[in-house]
Amino acid sequence: MTTPDPQPTADSKDRVFRSSGGIAGGVLLLGLVAWLGIDALFQGNGRTPWLALAAMILVVPLIVAFTVRPAVYANEDRLRIRNPFRVIVLPWGQVASLRSGYSNEVVDRSGKKFQLWAIPVSLRARKRAARREARAMASGEDTTRGLVQGGLRNVPDGPTRAASDQAMDDLRELQEARGAVETAQGEGVVVRWAYEIVGPAAAGAVLLAILFAVG
Repeated sequence: MTTPDPQPTADSKDRVFRSSGGIAGGVLLLGLVAWLGIDALFQGNGRTPWLALAAMILVVPLIVAFTVRPAVYANEDRLRIRNPFRVIVLPWGQVASLRSGYSNEVVDRSGKKFQLWAIPVSLRARKRAARREARAMASGEDTTRGLVQGGLRNVPDGPTRAASDQAMDDLRELQEARGAVETAQGEGVVVRWAYEIVGPAAAGAVLLAILFAVG
């Protein structure tokens, strides 16, 4: 389906999950591209400014798509996933499971899988969390960690976990609590392509192809 995203109601506020590392990396990359691109635009000779402009039109949307854009929005009625090139809206009644392995993903009732780009899996973070939990259990301490929801916060919320695993636990609890509620059933899964990303990137690719073709 390609209908517009349903908007949350006033009494069902979204909880936002994003990757702070991805955002920081994206900002750095955008700064680097802007520095190199602007220098080529104003200092380059011949076709260099045009090539720089086409490359920026292609690269900037892709950087935004894979770093700054991904986010997961969850409220009492539905899960909205903003991935690099698509937005997927799943009412909780349409969610069959939330899986964690080498990536985090949601599976709908038909068996279709959607990856959660905004909640990347870090095997290193899992190992660190496992070591902290083992030390805490060995020493008898009660070590806890808060969830990543639009930023870090330290609140008691169960045993020490990697941030992405803790976020997935939170989403699973919400799905279990709301999956059978009437207002969370919806009419099905909605998928919308991110034309605001695909359009500029395609335009940049076409312009680059033309420039290379004409020599």
